[in-house]
Amino acid sequence: MKYRYFSIGEYPQGTPERGLFTLNEADLPELADGQVRVRNTWLSVDPYMRGRMSGVTTYIDPFALDAPLEGAAVGEVIASRDERFQEGDRVVHMGGWRDIAQLPGDALQPLPDIEVPSQAFLGVLGMPGMTAWTGLNVIAGMNDGDNVLVSAAGGAVGSLAVQLAKAKGGTVVGIAGTPAKRDWLESHGVVAVDYRDKDAATLTADLQAACPEGFDVYYENVGGVCLEAALNTLRVGARIAVCGMIAHYNDDTPAPGPSNLAMVLIRRARMQGFIVFDHWTHYPRFLEEVGPLVSAGRIDYEETIIEGLEKTPDAFLDLFQGANQGKMLVRL
Repeated sequence: MKYRYFSIGEYPQGTPERGLFTLNEADLPELADGQVRVRNTWLSVDPYMRGRMSGVTTYIDPFALDAPLEGAAVGEVIASRDERFQEGDRVVHMGGWRDIAQLPGDALQPLPDIEVPSQAFLGVLGMPGMTAWTGLNVIAGMNDGDNVLVSAAGGAVGSLAVQLAKAKGGTVVGIAGTPAKRDWLESHGVVAVDYRDKDAATLTADLQAACPEGFDVYYENVGGVCLEAALNTLRVGARIAVCGMIAHYNDDTPAPGPSNLAMVLIRRARMQGFIVFDHWTHYPRFLEEVGPLVSAGRIDYEETIIEGLEKTPDAFLDLFQGANQGKMLVRL
């Protein structure tokens, strides 16, 4: 059986070009004992993948050159030599960027028994949703009545973060760059603030107008001007959960730090970065808490769906233009 997969032949500097990605076709080897063959139906593309294209080991190894790229995927088992998996089983795994994945059974997880579309386990009930929940609850220790600020609030992580924060009863403000995203936020009772083409002083004024009391929690997805403005609007004892800094992922020179980092001292704030995989033992608790809310329609989530394996690089690159409303997915 043949399969198709994307690879890269070099590590890019700056924003990757579309030509970096090569679509290959190859023969799959015979299934070995303990292996499972999966026909992928949904692929995830995520901003963290840019770091794996740097050639540098960070909290995760870089992608290997000229080898299949990796990412979260959902699919259906079509052949198995692992007694835990049968033909027709639906599974989630990290063999994305390809149409058929052949993996050890230990690399697969059955989809949880929750009545939601299967692709939800790549978004609101997958890594992005778990990241939102972890940042607010485990890292920031969000309390009832906290005022919460979320950057990239219209994305896969931020859009759940604002809803979880809203349920705690405080003022929730979301930073988003398009009218559609801001309209979505406002429809969910979140005060939406535009950051496009604004310096830190202007964005600070807008955030202060949105929440004059200041913020107890800042959920950081962006960095840059958003971080600098957020630091100006903290309350005493604020907590900052640093999930990502997408504004800098394609920088080819070191970015300057915020000029007002002293606000962490002045406001006696705590700022902590986190990687969600370090907290995956909490995933069952996350599913128990958030899964029924999603299934019952009490948590809203958006998806931007791109059709076809061939479009996977385009979907990935669109993330850095803010083109996704909610989770960016590729449907095969």
